[in-house]
Amino acid sequence: MATAKKLAPKAATKPVKAAPAKAVKPVAKAAAKPVAKAAAKPVAAKKAPVVSKTAKAIAKISASLTKLNERKAKLNAEIAALKDQRTALKAAPVAAVAAPAKAAKKAVKAK
Repeated sequence: MATAKKLAPKAATKPVKAAPAKAVKPVAKAAAKPVAKAAAKPVAAKKAPVVSKTAKAIAKISASLTKLNERKAKLNAEIAALKDQRTALKAAPVAAVAAPAKAAKKAVKAK
């Protein structure tokens, strides 16, 4: 190997047409090898991209926050409906009590 390295610079200094052709061949072979490796691997067997632990934790927390916000919205809607129902029930007896009271006052005045 050491002798080949010494010969290569000398060959490069001489204007020989064969030397550039030899230099081009290893580049072509090197380029052909990754293509062959890529073609040998099936597309479906690609690994998932590497995700850091913090990114996974953040994604998990944001997913749980989304679920909690949905639950919160449902509970708030239910509470609002119950409050409306409560005010309607409070208003109905007042109206129902007021009507008989007015009728009773009219009956007393009529006597």
